[in-house]
Amino acid sequence: MDVAPLGPGFAAELRGVTLADVASDDAIYAAARAAFEEHSVLVFRGQEVIDELQLAFSRRFGPPEVTKVGSQGTGTHFVILNTIGPDGKVVPPDHRIALRNKANQLWHTDSSFKRVPALTSILSARIIPARGGETEFVSTRLAFERLDASLREKLENSFAWHDYAHSRSQITADLASPEERAALPPQCWRMVWKNPAHGRGAIYLASHAYAVEGMEPAAGKKLIDEMMAAATAPGTSYLHQWRSGDVVMWDNRATMHRGRPWPAHEARLMVRTTISATEADGVDSMRLPSSQAAE
Repeated sequence: MDVAPLGPGFAAELRGVTLADVASDDAIYAAARAAFEEHSVLVFRGQEVIDELQLAFSRRFGPPEVTKVGSQGTGTHFVILNTIGPDGKVVPPDHRIALRNKANQLWHTDSSFKRVPALTSILSARIIPARGGETEFVSTRLAFERLDASLREKLENSFAWHDYAHSRSQITADLASPEERAALPPQCWRMVWKNPAHGRGAIYLASHAYAVEGMEPAAGKKLIDEMMAAATAPGTSYLHQWRSGDVVMWDNRATMHRGRPWPAHEARLMVRTTISATEADGVDSMRLPSSQAAE
């Protein structure tokens, strides 16, 4: 297996290895996991992907999420991201499916709004447009390391509130349904996630973040906005241009990502599996202490 760097200090392509190799071989999995911890975004080209293989590969990294209410794929381990309606045609730009795709063009990390956040997401390209539709990534680990020491210390001891309805309201007020709002109450997470594998920290934020615990609303929003801007500064991103057969996985603890637009009349179908973070991934240290939550 060869590891070929792609982005500005993060992201790499794994060459000479398939999803089936990682799923079935302990040594290959260990090498891929080490590359994941180091590079945060991994690209696999030329894969022959079916749902069963994607899920087997995903399970090597931890327990797969069950897709939430309101999403295509609800109740399964697959999130279906597409522009195709029940009639088999591409939906118009004002369709709810298209608006949800637009929400995914906000900088975010997956599942920070859930009771158990995500370790990694694995996305496979099934139908891609002729142009556009890229996925853009930034390293929140490198962004954290660019901050001065006093700000890093402040963030390490700060907690932000995340809410699915907040991010969706940036597109349209009712994009998050009543069922989604009920199933996904706000969650509070430490603003820096330290990786147990090597101890490096990363800013943990997303478009879902709306407040900082213990801060006045305006001050908390200002801190969130400043850290989002720092993490997504120009020249710091890796833009993945999709090809048929591509599979990309990323570390939700140490990156943010966003989809990029594509021609509204062109079909796009992607399938995502998402792996929940566990104690081994450092999730327990991210929770708001019960004593602080009770204050």
